[in-house]
Amino acid sequence: MPITVSIVEDNDQLRNTLARVLNRAEGVQCLSQFANAEDALKTLPLEKPDVVLMDINLPGGMNGVECVRQLKPLCPETQVIMLTVYEDTENIFNALAAGATGYLLKRTPRAELLEAIRDVLKGGSPMTTHIARKVVQSFQRPVPSAPPLADLSPREKEVLDCLAQGFLYKEIAEKLGISYETVHTYIRRIYEKLQVRTRTEAVAKFLRQ
Repeated sequence: MPITVSIVEDNDQLRNTLARVLNRAEGVQCLSQFANAEDALKTLPLEKPDVVLMDINLPGGMNGVECVRQLKPLCPETQVIMLTVYEDTENIFNALAAGATGYLLKRTPRAELLEAIRDVLKGGSPMTTHIARKVVQSFQRPVPSAPPLADLSPREKEVLDCLAQGFLYKEIAEKLGISYETVHTYIRRIYEKLQVRTRTEAVAKFLRQ
């Protein structure tokens, strides 16, 4: 049985090129293509491909990271590889926290992309080399003598856990039954207590501890 792969990518030319590459590869089949997250979410749970190649910057109201977060509970066996131009640490962590297993840049050579598709089904987490280095470096940074997570209140820990799962502020408010402004207040306190300035730093510290 060939490895079935679906593509979520709004660039028509790139999407069609990727489909041709997949269909020409031995043991791989392009199962479906989508130009936006909304259409992908409607169909992928029915198709259940082995692998999804997911862009981050998609048209409409939902980006690729949010699509992954909603897709994974519906297709837990499907492995998602982000295929994007974004190299910043925040996008990387958000995608991995949402459920992506791999993270590649669009300039990745096609042979490496095909190898990554095969690797992710063998239990690997394929990443572009310098993306993997960024992930490693984020865990190797010396941790200052900041207060541990134990200093956070139970509610603050709940909010931080939601951040780590990739929830948006509005979704955190809905999930916890609090106002959007209250979420901002909790997040400001979390940043102060953990001595961080960004969501990524807070999540990284949460994952370390």
